[in-house]
Amino acid sequence: MTNAVRLDQQDTPTTTLRPTPAQPRRSPGAPQTHEQVLMTRVGLQIPPGLSFSDWERTGRRLSDIVDSSAWWLGDWLVYGKKNYADRYHRAIQAAGLRYQTLRNYAWVARQFDLERRRSELTFQHHTEVASLPLDEQDRLLDQAVREEWTTKQLRSAIQLERTGSTKQERSADDGGSRIEVPNSRLGTWQRAAACSGVELANWVLTTLDQAAEEVLNERVVQTA
Repeated sequence: MTNAVRLDQQDTPTTTLRPTPAQPRRSPGAPQTHEQVLMTRVGLQIPPGLSFSDWERTGRRLSDIVDSSAWWLGDWLVYGKKNYADRYHRAIQAAGLRYQTLRNYAWVARQFDLERRRSELTFQHHTEVASLPLDEQDRLLDQAVREEWTTKQLRSAIQLERTGSTKQERSADDGGSRIEVPNSRLGTWQRAAACSGVELANWVLTTLDQAAEEVLNERVVQTA
């Protein structure tokens, strides 16, 4: 389900995105055009003669890179925490990365082995189901692939199922635990969930899972 991408070891000032459309036959002696888009650290260098199809293809490629980078950074942090528990924080600071963002990426990456990641879906699709049981994750991701759901459609499906489950639990009156939350704190959580692009319930579950995993991992390191 995944495509391998090789990253060169040496740093280069620019990376070239080369659109590869089917080229029409050129008449002998006709001037050749070399359309390419250069990615630099501070922007794109786009040639003035770039065709619409190449411009559109470049946008799709950029979108793929942005989405894949979340997986890459998550896997990078997972590896660092596993192998360099006493030094990975310094590496994050040296790289100029935000630990909270990386921790979110790493938490999602840990929920999905490489073979379970759907290349047809975005990182955000996987984030939406990351707090669910494994079989539900796979079922919903498979359905999202089949029906070509957006993240919003997937989120709605999860919310619909959760609403149905809540009604069943209430009718069964199983005496589940409840937590009283002050309105001021609830408002803060709602804003944070909105900034993350997820429903409040999903944000709460994901955040609590992350916090629990962080504490347990640190405890393992301290006792090692």
